[in-house]
Amino acid sequence: AVVSTQSTGLYHLTLQRASSIYNCVHGNFAGTKQQEVVVGRGKVLEILRIDPNTGKVIQLFSTEVFGTIRSITPFRLTGGSKDYIVVGSGSGKINNLEYHT
Repeated sequence: AVVSTQSTGLYHLTLQRASSIYNCVHGNFAGTKQQEVVVGRGKVLEILRIDPNTGKVIQLFSTEVFGTIRSITPFRLTGGSKDYIVVGSGSGKINNLEYHT
């Protein structure tokens, strides 16, 4: 008697990122006295800047998070020169983020 055991492995991979922007805030996140825009696209958080010479949008940073982004809010510490990002997730947790160039 021949015994064959096969195990099925499942792998989930998103082939195309979300294109709709659900959340958007602006602030001075890099500390360079230029305005950046933080956008939330479902599970992806991006920091964008507009090039003053060409007028085109430049992506500074992009990362996929382990949940759904429900809210984004900028805040600045008293006497600080740069803004921080508060991200609220679908599970009700909040995270304080700082962008380093």
